[in-house]
Amino acid sequence: MSTNTVHSAENNDAPDVGVIKRVLLVDDSRVQRRILSLSLKRDGYDVIEAASGQEALDICREELPDLILSDWMMPGMSGLEFCRAFRELSTDTYGYFILLTSKSEKTEVAQGFDAGADDFLTKPVNGYELRARISAAERILRMERELTDKNKVISETLDELQRLYDSLDNDLLAAKKLQQSLVPERFKDFDRGAVSLLLQSSGHVGGDLVGHYKISDTRIGLYAIDVSGHGISSALITARLAGYLSATSPEHNVAMQVLPDGSTTHLPPAEVVARLNEIILDEMETEHYFTMLLADVDLVTGHVILAQAGHPHPVIQRADGSIEQEGPGGLPVGLIPGAEFSQFCIDLNKGDRLFLLSDGVTECPDTGNGLLGEEGLEALMVDLAGHALEDTLQAMVWKLDEFSGGKGFPDDVSGILLEYRGD
Repeated sequence: MSTNTVHSAENNDAPDVGVIKRVLLVDDSRVQRRILSLSLKRDGYDVIEAASGQEALDICREELPDLILSDWMMPGMSGLEFCRAFRELSTDTYGYFILLTSKSEKTEVAQGFDAGADDFLTKPVNGYELRARISAAERILRMERELTDKNKVISETLDELQRLYDSLDNDLLAAKKLQQSLVPERFKDFDRGAVSLLLQSSGHVGGDLVGHYKISDTRIGLYAIDVSGHGISSALITARLAGYLSATSPEHNVAMQVLPDGSTTHLPPAEVVARLNEIILDEMETEHYFTMLLADVDLVTGHVILAQAGHPHPVIQRADGSIEQEGPGGLPVGLIPGAEFSQFCIDLNKGDRLFLLSDGVTECPDTGNGLLGEEGLEALMVDLAGHALEDTLQAMVWKLDEFSGGKGFPDDVSGILLEYRGD
């Protein structure tokens, strides 16, 4: 190997030692290594020498240098082969690789880049050019290290966000179980009638609530509620409302009035809705409102008194299969102080079914841009007529899923099904 020299350059032109501190000098010529090493050490670099590509590779396995200056033509492992092997090492940081060569043909330079070289220096090495190439390497490595540091911060932030997400997800799963526990009895037989309940949130938790409570041995109360919005805040409102319409504590149920003799009676449904309107506006301090259907059902006569507050119309499926949808509509609860709510009556005959469904049913989207709507609901009810009471609402969910093309439901889906049996 020839003993080419480094053309001199003044030290005041030396680059500042920053990112590049440790330089590996690879050349089978001891003289050439000596000349380059003295120049680099004068510029403040920590220089390590290797006489062959294999020796250099062993050094890199122990500790990665910041910069490598390697001769191309060496016996045994060439500089090109060493560069390829170096790039195959698993490292946390990037090492800048400069090939020292007398080759200038474009094809050979392309070979060097393809092997993983970052730059080239033509021998004999010019001191000014060496410092300029190292300065360029310094800028590139500084950007690489800054990017690595930023990526590390991003990775750590993403890990922390994942931990927070997992924690939140676990909390939401617990909240889902809690919300589902608000509807403990999905099927209840009252002898002269039976009730089936459905509560399916579009997310972990939702703003729908359905339930029933006992008024007397021959009367039951039914309620279907849809709180505005989705998620945790809506679910918290449903939890509060479940307490106001408790099936286990009549004295805490706003629909019930305790008489002087200790017995209880049910307030008119419209009056109950008005009381809930006052509560949500005066006590809850929330921007949420909700729609509602509240029914007082006489299981002996089949007479039902209902109050409708913005909720979809109740659906009656007669024993002969005909479908009726009727109701005054009304204002949602929690919008206007002192709002008045009306009530209406329906009469059920033996074998009739009463559905109180949320708008998640009629607003279920199809595979295009359409919605199920009231007409689609009637057609769906015809298909459900032959199902047993306990299976009907779940069968409805399956049919809605088929209608939407399996895309899921953008809104909560809930409902109550009362089958009147009479005497």
